[in-house]
This record gives sequence, C-alpha cells and structure tokens, in this order.
Amino acid sequence: MKVLLIGSGGREHALGWKIASSPRVSELISLPGNPGLAELGPTVEGIEEGDVGAIAAMSRIHGVDLVVVGPEAPLAAGVSDALANLGIPVFGPTRAAARLESSKSFAKKVMTLAGVATAESAAFVMAQPAHAYLEAMEGPFVVKADGLAAGKGVLVTDSRTDAMSWVDYWVEQGPVVIEEYLEGPEVSVFAVCTDKGAKGMEPARDYKRLLDGDEGPNTGGMGSYSPVEDLSDGLVDHTMTDVIEPTLRHMRGEGNPFTGFLYAGLVLTAAGPRVLEFNVRLGDPEGQAVLPRLSNDLIDVLEGAEPQWSDICAVNVVLAARGYPTAPEKGAEIEGLDGGLPDDVMVFHAGTAAEGEKLFVNGGRVLSVVGTGPTVDVARDRAYAAAERIRWPGVQYRRDIAV
Repeated sequence: MKVLLIGSGGREHALGWKIASSPRVSELISLPGNPGLAELGPTVEGIEEGDVGAIAAMSRIHGVDLVVVGPEAPLAAGVSDALANLGIPVFGPTRAAARLESSKSFAKKVMTLAGVATAESAAFVMAQPAHAYLEAMEGPFVVKADGLAAGKGVLVTDSRTDAMSWVDYWVEQGPVVIEEYLEGPEVSVFAVCTDKGAKGMEPARDYKRLLDGDEGPNTGGMGSYSPVEDLSDGLVDHTMTDVIEPTLRHMRGEGNPFTGFLYAGLVLTAAGPRVLEFNVRLGDPEGQAVLPRLSNDLIDVLEGAEPQWSDICAVNVVLAARGYPTAPEKGAEIEGLDGGLPDDVMVFHAGTAAEGEKLFVNGGRVLSVVGTGPTVDVARDRAYAAAERIRWPGVQYRRDIAV
C-alpha cells in the first residue's frame, strides 16, 4: 500500500512511525510532514493542509491507496469528503461528522440527544446574555470557544471577571459555550470507528497546563502517559457502551455516520464519568504514549481489526519553545539528538525544521520525548533522562508528567 499521512505534529510522527512499520506499506508520504517524518518517506510541500481539493488531486495522481488524517483542521475543512468523492479510501470523518469537534455546541446537542452524561452548558452568540449567565453561576467557570482553537480556546477560572473577558474576546470570533465545572481526574479514551464497528483503545492521561502542578495557561498538551493505573475496571467498556456507541448510533440515525478516531475526554466525577469533550482524531500528546503500546499492525486496526496491546508503559514529555503557548520563539538550534538515543526512548518531531544536518525550533511544541519500560516509573525516568540531554535556549517542559 501507498499511504498518505496528513499533518506535521508529534501525533503525526507517531502515526507515521507506526504506519511505516507495517509490512503492508510500501511507501509513506507525509503532507506537509516534518524532519522526523522525512526520515520515513517523502514529504510534500507547497500544499496547505486545508486545501482539500489539491490534496485529493495529488492523492489520485500519485496512486495513493489510503489517506490517514492526523489533525482536526483538514477534517473540519472537508478533506475526507473530497477524497471520498474521488473514490480514495480515507481514515477520518466527513466534514459534517467532524462537527463533533469543530463545534462544541453541536457536540453538546449530540450528547444530550444520545443520552451521554456530560456537563450542563449553554451556548451564546452575544456577550450580554453570556455575562448574565455567568452572574447566575457559582465558580469555577468554564468558557470555551465553540470552534477550533488549537487547544487554546478554553478558560477554567475562579474569576468571574476573567470569564467575562474571555467571553468578550471569543464571542467576536464566533459562539461561546459556558459549562458547568466538573470536579475530578481526567482521562482520555479513544475508539477506532470503521464500517465494521467501533473498537476501544488503551486510555491515556494528558497534562494541559504549561507548568508543574497544573499551573499556568492551557496548552495543546505538555505530556501524557499510558496505561493509567488508577482507573476502575471496565472503564473502557463503560465508555464504549455508554458514550461511543450511543453517539455513533445517533450520528447514523441522522444520516451522518462517523468513521475515524473518536476521542472522549472524561472527567471521573463522584457521580460517575462525564464527557468533557469529543475530538475526532487521535490525541496529541496522548497518541505518542498510546501508539508505542499497540502491538499489532495499525493498518489492520484502521480497517477494523481488534487492537492488541503490549504490557509496556509509555511516558511522553513534551519539550516546548520559550514563549509557548502565547508567542513561541523560533529559530534556536536544537542540540543533543545527534548522539543517538537508547532503544527504550523515542523522539517524535513536532515544531522542528531541518537545515542540512542541523535541527531548529520551528513551533511551540517542539519535540515529544517518549520513554518506555515495564512500569510507568521506569518509563518516566527514561523519558526525563533523555529530555535532559536535549538542549536549546529557552527549552521548557514539565517535570511532573506521570508523577
């Protein structure tokens, strides 16, 4: 098979690494890819991830047998629809189905109609009624941009004033959703959804805040680990039965079937699991911790095979640029990767650029350093030992992932 992978982040490098290991794959092409993916196969420059027509045409010209879509933006732009119209197999939902992520209010409506337990919420298109809603609430306050915001459109705060300011900023760009705050630990549960049904994947836990102790601003994710050992038995089965399957049934009933990765972000409240949000793709940074634990062929899994899992543990520590998430500084040279890494450590590229033999910072989240081992503690120690070897001016990362 010739496989085209769309995306350029750490999740895509992890997906590409797993896809390229398949004996069924003769060539992996990445669009636009990154320096890590370039080591696995050709990359395509000059076509934007959102240019769905150009992606579909390129796929047909190059005889691509399968397209795997990593990030959410091309899905929301309709890349799966454009590919399907040309008869090119694609793993990823249609534009209409991708609204489970691209519109928080749509996802909330689906959850309500499907009977999925979630936070109480209300959507607003004007600031004044949203302010009145906040005035009637007790904190903490949760305010979300309704549309895609690259993981940066959510504010959780005890300050009603800050919540109103967040409303004022985001309502200028589109609707906002105000939610009931859910108390409890979070966990990410993924399902692979194909025309053969939905299969659950191993859970992971990610860390959204920039700083240790869950302080600082929200980010796209500063690290993750899998397995998550403090979960009750049967959580994945419960999520499949009470969250994923009802959602898929509702979508089918509306003439809008869903295929692709479906992520349920759960909060484990005292009253039971509640869905915080849906994503329509594999998580980043969770994917970098989950995929190393998948023991069978990812291509088979994307076609409906049951995922099989090894006993190893994986911890992903994200190395970010100075100034991330608001104004990441680019251009610094990355050192410490040229000497090689132990077999139990992997480095997945995200915000990097290569010039000859040198590697430079080219984004906010720069590298995912993933340690593996027989226990989470061992995997964490290996990840941090490797992270300490990688250097550039202003590198920042959390020191409490999987602690």
